[in-house]
Amino acid sequence: MTQDIARPDMQTDPRTVLVTGASRGLGAALALELAASHHVIAVARTIGGLEELDDRIKAAGGQATLAPMDICEDGAMATLCRSIHDRWGKLDLWVHTAIHAAPLSPAPMIDAKDWDKSLATNVEATRRLIAYVAPLLGTGGRAVFFDDPRGGEKFFGAYGATKAAQIALARSWATETQRTGPGVEILSPKPMATALRARFFPGEDREALASPADEARSLAQALVAG
Repeated sequence: MTQDIARPDMQTDPRTVLVTGASRGLGAALALELAASHHVIAVARTIGGLEELDDRIKAAGGQATLAPMDICEDGAMATLCRSIHDRWGKLDLWVHTAIHAAPLSPAPMIDAKDWDKSLATNVEATRRLIAYVAPLLGTGGRAVFFDDPRGGEKFFGAYGATKAAQIALARSWATETQRTGPGVEILSPKPMATALRARFFPGEDREALASPADEARSLAQALVAG
């Protein structure tokens, strides 16, 4: 459940950012960086990761609201977005890093459960969140997605296809709102030494990869400046 916080004078409220997929990797690193300028609403299934993020944000002088939820649960996401509206009235920024990375597999051998989970998380949950978050962003907020163009690469059938569908959906939204807002951005981070990448490329030299913290610092500076 989200924290139960009374609603103060809206004029004293900070800017707000919703980070979906905030417990690890780029999501956690971005939440920590953006906490310097925003109140962070951090969503993830991993409670321990969220609590660790909260400790780090507080140690740096920021504030966070933890939402240990699965973005695939429609009722939970609807309740969360209504709570954001009741508490803050709006969102200034939505950073969507939540992803399901199915194991690499030849296309004829993709596991049905992994395929269904990939569709549910990477495509359907994204579609539903866009519908719920768009009214909170209004015309002046921004939504940020992160591309990872694996579609068509060998063994990336489940992840590549559903990630490509997610980004195609985000690109359509970006085109539709180009004149009216909210702003919708699709960024392409550098290859990072994350647990997700280690699953895909277990023998890779991680010393040659960017750290999530460094990449998040660069991305967050651009987001705040923009």
